[in-house]
Amino acid sequence: MKKAFFALPLLLLQLWASAQGRPVEMADSFRSNGKIYVVVAVILTIFAGIIIYLVRLDRKISRFEKHRD
Repeated sequence: MKKAFFALPLLLLQLWASAQGRPVEMADSFRSNGKIYVVVAVILTIFAGIIIYLVRLDRKISRFEKHRD
């Protein structure tokens, strides 16, 4: 178990170091075509939907807890 705790950070460090030298070609092509704004808009829409869902769920749970007591 101790070996796993030492091996995991080393593996993550190696992955982080290998990712530093490579340029991200897909992001460059999206940026040059102007599609990066579409990607950002979709991601923001998904996050907004998740936040709205969680807020509504919290309200329903709170109402249920008040009603139960």
